[in-house]
Amino acid sequence: MSAFSASSVVVVAGPIRPADVPELCARVRAARRSDGRDGGDAGDIVCDVSGVTATDLATVDALARMQLAARRAGGRIRLRDPSPQLALLLRLTGLGDALGIQPLGDAEEREPPLGEVQEAVESGDPTL
Repeated sequence: MSAFSASSVVVVAGPIRPADVPELCARVRAARRSDGRDGGDAGDIVCDVSGVTATDLATVDALARMQLAARRAGGRIRLRDPSPQLALLLRLTGLGDALGIQPLGDAEEREPPLGEVQEAVESGDPTL
């Protein structure tokens, strides 16, 4: 994970439930206001998720909504210390890049898309 440039940190711990989302979004907006850049340049708000205990879609939804709240306030959140399971789930849902999670492996390590797979043709194979 890359270094963070913001001084504002929002700590998230325990299991995150849908009822927690409004309060978490309010904390993100408050952190954005308190960092002195309200309405200014797009800055990162560090979201420390090292204490998150549940890796589920409720957590993913909450983090996505927190990101939306930060964007509306003129910034963005970046996750600090997500568990490997949470990082993987965020990548699988397509939110990894938006939340500062590195992509899975190098491009050379990933499998090619199915449209680019080529089969070898034997010279004795019949034409279809």
